[in-house]
Amino acid sequence: MIKKFARVTLAVVFGLSVFALAQTKPAAGTPAAATPDAPSAAAAAKNTGTKIGTINIEQAIFASNEGRRDFEALSKKFEPKQSELKGLADEIDSLKKQLSAQQDKLNEESRDKLVKQIESKQKSFDRATQDAQEDFQSQQGEIGNKILTKMAPLLQKYVTDNGYGLLLDTSQPWPRGPVIVSGPAIDITQPIVEAYNAQSGVPAPVSAAAKGPAKPAASKPAPPASTPPKK
Repeated sequence: MIKKFARVTLAVVFGLSVFALAQTKPAAGTPAAATPDAPSAAAAAKNTGTKIGTINIEQAIFASNEGRRDFEALSKKFEPKQSELKGLADEIDSLKKQLSAQQDKLNEESRDKLVKQIESKQKSFDRATQDAQEDFQSQQGEIGNKILTKMAPLLQKYVTDNGYGLLLDTSQPWPRGPVIVSGPAIDITQPIVEAYNAQSGVPAPVSAAAKGPAKPAASKPAPPASTPPKK
């Protein structure tokens, strides 16, 4: 799920920044002056930023052109499954209405047969719905992780270049998330989205505003009516 990879954002970014430092660190015994890309004192001071910022990682992923394109494609992919689940839900509802309308007219054997048919279809619907949701969430997470992995270095660079010493994720509202209240003045979600769009080169989808994909599950019908008491 999206929430799972959003929680590891800081770890991903921090890991990439450590990797970058390891790649640029001069070899032992090499004079500082011999390193052509050694940062100046001003740049070094800039990199120890003290500003505090916030970013909604989930929104940044969903709102990016690549995220919108890939999540819309995923929703499209699951449309046949949605139709299948809706058809099964409608069938269960129809059988329940039949039982409710005819149970006084049916003999005991016919009632039991109809109830068992409803229960069997209900179980099949529940299993199919759960499988579809898990499959959808798994593929959704793969898309999100792919985008986040490519976005993390850009995010690290933006934080460093703009003097941020602390960046908090607001994807989860308080108390599940760390931020109680934050204002737009310290939020860098939109600049990151714009920078990522420019880097990825993916054009904006033709569809309307960015939003998270809908879950591919039909409304779950109520449990089937139990067998009426035997007379």
